[in-house]
Amino acid sequence: MAELADHFGALTKAFTGLGVDEQSIIEVLGKWDPDQKHSFRKNSVEIFKEDERQFHRWDNRHFHRLHHEFLRFKDAVVLWTMHPWERDARLVREAIQMGTQYANIIVEVACTRSSDELLGARKAYHSLFDHSIEEDIASKFQSPDKMLLVGLVSAYRYEGPKFSEELAKSEAKTLHSLIKSAANDEKLIEKEEIISILTTRSKVHLRAICQHYQELSGTGLDEEVGDHTLIKQVIQCLCNKEAYFSEVLDGAIRGIEDGNYAKESLTRVIVTRADADLKVIKEVYKERCGVSLPDKIEEIANGNFKNFLLTLIAREE
Repeated sequence: MAELADHFGALTKAFTGLGVDEQSIIEVLGKWDPDQKHSFRKNSVEIFKEDERQFHRWDNRHFHRLHHEFLRFKDAVVLWTMHPWERDARLVREAIQMGTQYANIIVEVACTRSSDELLGARKAYHSLFDHSIEEDIASKFQSPDKMLLVGLVSAYRYEGPKFSEELAKSEAKTLHSLIKSAANDEKLIEKEEIISILTTRSKVHLRAICQHYQELSGTGLDEEVGDHTLIKQVIQCLCNKEAYFSEVLDGAIRGIEDGNYAKESLTRVIVTRADADLKVIKEVYKERCGVSLPDKIEEIANGNFKNFLLTLIAREE
């Protein structure tokens, strides 16, 4: 306990601008599990405050200042320290403000989190921004993307193992018919049946639909939707999120020299999945790309940003 208290003190000092020992942050914070991060937030009243929804969020004064303070970490430290609800809420907020190019982040949060995690992010969004996610999406995005995105963030999916095999087969046939009859990609997302299936069915049900679709068509459902990126991302996130995140990492690493978007994507995936399924994502990435994720990070990143990402990646090894 004394050692943990010392760590809290050192990190609080760093986060309040009284001296930043970046190497200590990497060595200590990067190895913490969710319970330790929760304890840190709960006991660091100088920089976190308890929300009325019983989670500890960043004090806004410190949050905005630390974007500059930890610039070399590309926000990885700040995001890693946050309560997951707050982190997802802030990621979605930024994506809404940035518009269509960042819609995939909204899809990620809506489709790869559990029903309770998504509900928590929606609650945090209310608290942080005095609006609902649905309201802000509806005011920022144009139809028909708006209908799909609002439906996704509003969902509270059943998470049990039960589903109807016959209904999955029937809906696979329905999707096959709709996709084949669509005159163009723009009309595809306007199909109410597609939006209804993607926004209401459980993930196990949707995986069964994808399996039946593959048997019916000989091609994966995500491959058949043409160039409609948003629908493709939704299907991938709902049915095979590890492969989706592996693809995002590959794209970010390939484009790392092109600007902040790639670095933000790299940071976002590693930070948000480190306490979830990053071990599986690493395996899929290696199978897909023929090189380990740590080796690739070592090659393309620098300094303490690189060291922090590698620390998060190595947590389960």
